[in-house]
Amino acid sequence: MPAEWEPHERTLMAWPVHHSWGDHLDRARRAYADVANAIIDFEPLTMLVKPGVGVGERRLLSSGIDLVEIPYESAWQRDSGPLVVVDDQGSRRGIDFRFNAWGERYLPYEQTAAAAGAILSHLGIERVPSSMVLEGGSITVDGEGTLITTEQCLLNPNRNKELTRGDIELELGEKLGIKKVIWLPVGIAADFATDGHVDAVCTFVAPGVVLLQGCTDPHDPDFERMAANRVALDSQTDSSGRSLQVFELPDLPSEPFDRTDIGVAYANLVLVNGAVIVGVGGYPTDDEAMEVIGEAFPRRAVVGVDARIISYAGGGPHCTTMQIPAGGPTQ
Repeated sequence: MPAEWEPHERTLMAWPVHHSWGDHLDRARRAYADVANAIIDFEPLTMLVKPGVGVGERRLLSSGIDLVEIPYESAWQRDSGPLVVVDDQGSRRGIDFRFNAWGERYLPYEQTAAAAGAILSHLGIERVPSSMVLEGGSITVDGEGTLITTEQCLLNPNRNKELTRGDIELELGEKLGIKKVIWLPVGIAADFATDGHVDAVCTFVAPGVVLLQGCTDPHDPDFERMAANRVALDSQTDSSGRSLQVFELPDLPSEPFDRTDIGVAYANLVLVNGAVIVGVGGYPTDDEAMEVIGEAFPRRAVVGVDARIISYAGGGPHCTTMQIPAGGPTQ
């Protein structure tokens, strides 16, 4: 599986549907459009829309965005979309892991589970099924065979109760070419919906280099959790035997919204050709986070988008997208 910073053919997204946002659906659609319109400045983008919906949403989206009608219930393309791998000759296959709506939390999900196969057919990429449940937001890879995930998610019995840690590592090796899995203990405390997806706390930015969510307030529920993740990273090496260089992000911001607290996870960023799209929310820590991310990606434009309403439904910009790596002969 290529790293997310490697060249893309395009990015996939899916237009928001009602159940995740309730009364805030219009605002969510504007936020998704902001993410999509930022991405299209750097690479092609294909937006899934439910049959019969597409034409009416053109007013919010750039004319360069392709709309494809495919049935689905969930607009979190990161977790239900295919994971495309590339071999040494540049040939691509789409790994279609099982999707069970984050431990069958949200019903129905049958159309979403079938959508990855329809996407691969539309793109002309061979589909390879896997019997293991896996969401793309639960992993980050370095393109050289190292994968980081959380025990809280991948070992949760609501995903693959019949599989051991070793079984999971074997399937990741077979389907994604993974040689080394680094297990962090947990995700952020507020991430109850996905059982601690890694893309809210950590992401590879280069081989041997990661961005990691920090927490400096001992009274914050994430303080001990993020400290445990840092210890886990510092004690590991990647598949090549390198110790990991860590860029630490500032504390997660939060604000009250509609009877709950929301906050943008800065690590939940989107890499596209030549740029990194970062969720912000007008918080005092936004500038510091953008500076840290700019240092981690010195040759990329850093583009901020308001991601507060996306966070309200339990995600961030990364959760809304899935990259399709470029194929063809390798250099």
